[in-house]
Amino acid sequence: MSSEWISPRWPAPERVRAVSTTRHGGTSRPPYNALNLAEHVGDEAGAVAANRGQLVQALQLPAMPAWLQQVHGVQVVNAAGVTAPLAADAAYALEPGAVCAVLTADCLPVLLCDRGGRAVAAAHAGWRGLAAGVIEQTIAAMPVSGGELMAWLGPAISANAYVVGEEVRDTFLSHDPAAVTAFRPTADGGWHADLYRLARQRLQSQGITEVHGGGFCTWGDPLRFYSYRRDGVTGRMASLIWLQDISR
Repeated sequence: MSSEWISPRWPAPERVRAVSTTRHGGTSRPPYNALNLAEHVGDEAGAVAANRGQLVQALQLPAMPAWLQQVHGVQVVNAAGVTAPLAADAAYALEPGAVCAVLTADCLPVLLCDRGGRAVAAAHAGWRGLAAGVIEQTIAAMPVSGGELMAWLGPAISANAYVVGEEVRDTFLSHDPAAVTAFRPTADGGWHADLYRLARQRLQSQGITEVHGGGFCTWGDPLRFYSYRRDGVTGRMASLIWLQDISR
């Protein structure tokens, strides 16, 4: 595993494996340098395939990740049934042999597992997905209660760098007035939006009190992370989670 990749620091069961990649370690040329894992951003297909193959080998994954066609929605799929990209923004797995994955470059990756190591999931949570309920739908698809789950929040754009309009703030406040704490005004009438706080609020509303990670900023760390807001044309990182067969 690349020393530049991020291993979640959370008390997950032994059979739960998770990692979030950075832009380091791949073969893509600028502006995608280097470990771009997305096929839809204009990178050379051969480079993306090589990067994905490198990922599988480095992590000794039991299968190719269940790559999704992310649409900023709330659709959740079983990773075991994904043989080609499906229009979805979250995936779950209940048995070893399937790898959940989401691609991001400012949006928030949310990884979930239960304390018994029976289920894992990954969700792609930009503001649209968060507001529409992608976290709630992901939890609903898992055969465990929210109180049995823990979450890890991966690299995303920080509130200091993420400015949105009034309509985004209103969308969240209409769902939960407590979301007001996740926004602070800019000098020119916009709002700094805290995706991490918004996600924590949604997780807590589902009974998940054990939330780890956060504190990254994709926009502010160009050497380590891709950022769509910063660069426009750029690659995508992957956050992955799977169940390892530890009986062998």
